[in-house]
Amino acid sequence: MPSTQTTMFDDPLPEPPAELVALARRLPPELRFGTSTWTYPGWAGDVYHRRYKGAEPARRLEEYVRYPLFRTVGIDSAFYEPPGEHILAAYAKVLPPGFLCISKVWDRITAKRFSHDKRWGDLAGQLNPDFLNVRLFQDAVLTPYAKAFRDHAGPFVFEFQAMRGKDRPDPIAWADQLDGFLTALPDDFRYAVELRTPELLTEFHGDVLRRHGVAHVFNSWTEMPSLGAQLALGWTMPAPFVVVRALMRPGLAYRDSIQRFEPYDRIREPSAEIRADLSKLMVAALKERHETYVVVNNRLEGNAPGTIRALVERWGEA
Repeated sequence: MPSTQTTMFDDPLPEPPAELVALARRLPPELRFGTSTWTYPGWAGDVYHRRYKGAEPARRLEEYVRYPLFRTVGIDSAFYEPPGEHILAAYAKVLPPGFLCISKVWDRITAKRFSHDKRWGDLAGQLNPDFLNVRLFQDAVLTPYAKAFRDHAGPFVFEFQAMRGKDRPDPIAWADQLDGFLTALPDDFRYAVELRTPELLTEFHGDVLRRHGVAHVFNSWTEMPSLGAQLALGWTMPAPFVVVRALMRPGLAYRDSIQRFEPYDRIREPSAEIRADLSKLMVAALKERHETYVVVNNRLEGNAPGTIRALVERWGEA
C-alpha cells in the first residue's frame, strides 16, 4: 500500500507515483510547468484524490502542488476580479517555498472596451475609462500581492483581448501607449504582455518590451499565429524570463473547444505540431538561460496534466 501524508486540511494523501517523481527529476530547475487554473473535477484520480464540494481552490491547491510535474500555476480567475489579501493568504499557506504563480491582471485594466459579459451591466460594450490605469493596477492588484503573496508572485500577465475595427490602434501608437504604461509600473515585480491582436506583433511592440524587461507571452490562441511562428519573429524573448501559455489550438473557437474537451479527464486530440513548437520554445529559452514558465490549458488537447506529462516525456527522450 502507498504511504500517506497528513496535510494542512487534515486529509491524508497518497505519496506521488514514483514514475512521476522520476519524470520530474529530468527537468532543469529553471523550467516550470503548470496549468491554467486548477479546480477541475476531471482530474480526480490523477492530480486529486480527495473529495471536494465545489471548487475549494485553496484546498485543491494544496493537493495540486504535490503533483511532481507542477512548479507553477496560473491564477486565471484574477482576470475577472483581483483576489483580495485573504484569498492570497489562503493560497500562500499551502504553497511550498519557491513556488511561483502566474497571475492574470484584472480586465478592468486591460480591456479597451468592456465585453458584453453580464458582469459589466450598463457598461457592457462601452469604452473602458480605466484602460491602462496605473493607479488602479497598483491599488487593486499589486497592493494585496505585496502584502500577502510577495514570496509566490511570479509574472503578472496583462492579457489584451483582440482589438478590432476602430478599437484597433496603429502599431506605433500602441507601442507608445504601452511604453507610457510600463514606464509607470513599479519595478519590484515582473510583468508579461499577452496580445490577442496579431497586427500588433511588430518590432515597435518588441522594442518596448525589451526596454522595460517585460516578457512577450507566447500564446496559442484562436486568432494568433502558431507558437513556432511567434518564436520566428526574432524579438519575442525580450526579458530574462519566458512565459508560454498553451491555451487552445489556432483556428478553434473557445466554445467549440469546451464542447470538444469537457470534462477534461483525458487527452482527446493530441497535437504533434503544438508539442513540437513547445519543445522548440523550451530549448530556445533554456539556451539563453531564461527562467521558463509553461502553462497549459485543458482546452489545448483535453487534459492539461496529460499534455504536460507528454511534454516532459518528450524532453527526457531528447
